[in-house]
Amino acid sequence: MLVDEFIKIDPTFNSSMFLSKVNNIFVKLLTSVMLNELDTVDHFISDEVYDHYNKIVAELNAKHQRQMYEELNVKRSMIRTISVTDTHYVIIVYLEARYMDYILDLNSGEVVSGINTQRIQENYSLEFIRNVNVKEQGIARKCPACGAPMDVNNSGKCEYCGHVYNQEDYDYILNKIEKI
Repeated sequence: MLVDEFIKIDPTFNSSMFLSKVNNIFVKLLTSVMLNELDTVDHFISDEVYDHYNKIVAELNAKHQRQMYEELNVKRSMIRTISVTDTHYVIIVYLEARYMDYILDLNSGEVVSGINTQRIQENYSLEFIRNVNVKEQGIARKCPACGAPMDVNNSGKCEYCGHVYNQEDYDYILNKIEKI
């Protein structure tokens, strides 16, 4: 389905804003892996994506290593396909990213593998999904549990009561990510 056709189904959809969000989530995800802070992006990604990266981080931590993504940026992203099911909108995005990609030994400070002297380009396919019957986004500005103001882009967790904001109830989440 083309974007113009999809806008007839979801008139609130804006492809530029969506791709900006995609780029931001991608950078936040790789940064959270590098900083060992996956909980900061948990609300933007599916459980499967979280589990995949959590396993990678745990394996690196066990070896006292850290995955590094330096000088990370998105070179280009574009919507490849849009499909509609009974329960979800599914958008596949092609993304080109550039960064230095290497693994660092935390004890010695030495590079274990990868390239830390020049940026490489990697291409990704990302699948974003959103429930067809989403809740009103304006409600999300306040914690659904205690009513306190929330900065969803920051952590997705209420700083007052600890309630975790479930982005899938309100907007698109990263459901799959693959290097291509």
